[in-house]
Amino acid sequence: MAETTVWMLAGATATGKSDAAQLLAERRGFAILSADSMLVYKGMDIGTAKPMPADRGDVRYAGIDLVTPGEPFSAGRWLEEARRALSDGGGWIVAGGTGLYFKALTEGLDAGEADPAVRAKWKAVFETGGIGALREALERMEAGAVGRLGEDAVNPRRLLRALEVVETGGFVRTAPKPHARFAVLRIPRETLRRRIAARVEAMFRAGLLEETERLTALYPQWSQTAAGAIGYAEARAVLTGAMKLDEAKERIAVRTNQLAKRQETWFRHQVDPVWIDLAGDEPPDAVAEKVECVWREYGSNRI
Repeated sequence: MAETTVWMLAGATATGKSDAAQLLAERRGFAILSADSMLVYKGMDIGTAKPMPADRGDVRYAGIDLVTPGEPFSAGRWLEEARRALSDGGGWIVAGGTGLYFKALTEGLDAGEADPAVRAKWKAVFETGGIGALREALERMEAGAVGRLGEDAVNPRRLLRALEVVETGGFVRTAPKPHARFAVLRIPRETLRRRIAARVEAMFRAGLLEETERLTALYPQWSQTAAGAIGYAEARAVLTGAMKLDEAKERIAVRTNQLAKRQETWFRHQVDPVWIDLAGDEPPDAVAEKVECVWREYGSNRI
């Protein structure tokens, strides 16, 4: 994949990432890559706060509407889509709250357990052809993989693992980049709770129950992830009579607040965040300006 400049904008749910990303993309002429595991589902729009076509203007989006609620999805599939989009070049804003997607994009995804037979095969190649043979084979199997390894591309152990990963269906991890920084939005917890409560009410006013009913008619069997999605699991329960409306709203708010807490914790410990602390009542253009200040100071990331 060709080297592409990206700007990272992350944060917990309901912190204003989508609006800020849209404004910044319009100003800079960038495209947006969604790093949100729920926006991949077609038709699941209201409950995921998905940016709607009318709100996107001329901004190109990738990473959304990739599968139906009845289809399984994985971080590996998202990474494939992300790499395909970024290979087109141009400027990109990666915006979302799914930490694993950010991690996959900057470091790649490993396969699962090691395969002794595959490892033995590539060890034999190394013993007869050396590092050059491993590099040539890796590049042939996954174009650009050697470059993504960086300095590790001269490490036989790392090359062997990379070949094993690719052969068993995984992706080569990218060499860590010391300049990779994430602009992460953060607002006070109580303010976030109020925003989440307001969002839940707005979702039902916008037709969450009707949307869920329509999707259920189209796709009677949902994937496990889609079926458990915050908002949709509760809406389905209301439609079947298993849950009262007020109970559903309360449950959605609780689960969303729990998600926001997990997201903040993940960004605090798993990446190198530059926190952008907000009061919570700033208009999108003010949030966008604060994000731009961080980007100007720390620069972009190379993928």
